[in-house]
Amino acid sequence: MKRTLVVCALVSAWMVAMQHDPAVAETPLGLPTVVHPSDNAPSDAKIALGKQLYFDARLSVDDKVSCASCHDPKKGWSNGEATASGVGGQRGGRSAPTVLNTTYQRFQFWDGRADTLEQQALGPIANPIEMNLPIDAAVKKLSAIEGYQKQFQAVFGSPVSAEGIGKAIAAFERTVLSGNAPYDKYKINKDESALSDSAKQGMKLFFGKANCSACHVGPNFTDNGFHNLGVGMKAEKPDLGRFEITKLEGDRGSFKTPSLRDIARSAPYMHDGSLATLEDVVEHYSKGGIANDYLDEEIFTLKLSGEDKAALVTFLNEGLSSSTYPDVSAPELP
Repeated sequence: MKRTLVVCALVSAWMVAMQHDPAVAETPLGLPTVVHPSDNAPSDAKIALGKQLYFDARLSVDDKVSCASCHDPKKGWSNGEATASGVGGQRGGRSAPTVLNTTYQRFQFWDGRADTLEQQALGPIANPIEMNLPIDAAVKKLSAIEGYQKQFQAVFGSPVSAEGIGKAIAAFERTVLSGNAPYDKYKINKDESALSDSAKQGMKLFFGKANCSACHVGPNFTDNGFHNLGVGMKAEKPDLGRFEITKLEGDRGSFKTPSLRDIARSAPYMHDGSLATLEDVVEHYSKGGIANDYLDEEIFTLKLSGEDKAALVTFLNEGLSSSTYPDVSAPELP
C-alpha cells in the first residue's frame, strides 16, 4: 500500500509539473519550425515520458545502458569516444551520432536505415551490441513498473507498447535543438559584433574556397545526403555504409552528412571517430580526403593555408556553438 501511494504521488507530481512546461518550445534563432508526424503530435506529458525513457537504463538487458549513455547532453549529445559502447562493454564500429537537431534529418543512423525518429528510437534497444533488450522484453519490463503503466495510459490511453516507447522518445528528441548561434545573430540579426574577424574569415572560406557548404548547407548545415570521404576505405574490410542499405554501387563507403551545429562539443569526428579534432577534420578536407574509387565528386585538394585552416576552425568553434545549448539533466524515474 505504501509503495502504491508513493508511485501515485510521483505520477501526480509529474502531471502537475507538465502543466507548466510547454510542449512546443520556441524554435531557436536560425532553425525552421519543427514538423511533427500526424500520428505523433507532441504534448507535455508525452515529451516528459520520452525524456524519462531516454535516461532509463532499465531499457537495457543489464540495467546499465540508456540512450543517454551514448548520446549524453554533457558530451554534445554523443559520447566523447570514437565508437559507441553497449552492454558488457561491447563496441560497435561507428561513432554515436549526436541527437542535436536530428529532427531535421531526412534519414537516421549513419547509413540512413531508419526513415523516422520513431523507428530509430527502438533500434538501439534491441541491438545485441548496444542495449540488447528485445522489444517485447522491453515492453514487459516497463509494464511491470507502476509509474510507467499510469503514464502510458495517460499519454496514449493504452498499456505500455513498442509503438508508444518509440513515439515518446522521438517526441522528446524533437525538443533537442541547437540554434541561436553567433552565426545566426550575425546573419539574421545583422549583428556585426557576433563574430570575430577570424570567424568571419572562416565563414567566407566555409561558403567559398573551402567548399564546405557543398554538403553542409541550409539551416542545419547538412544536405541530408550521403558521401564517400575516403574515411576507413583503406581498411582490409572497410565499412561500406549506405551501400549496405541500398546495394547501389555508388553508395559504397558513403555516410550521412552530419549537422555542424555545436560541432565543437561532439569530438571525435567522422562515422568511425577516427579524427580527434576539428583541426584534423579541416586537414582531411584540405588534402582532398582519401583517394578511392568511390570518392565523392565534391572532395578535392583545397590547398588551404595555415591561416585558412585556423580561420575555418574558429568559425566552426565560435560561429556554430549555440547560445542556448540544451544541457538537459536526467529526470526522476518511476
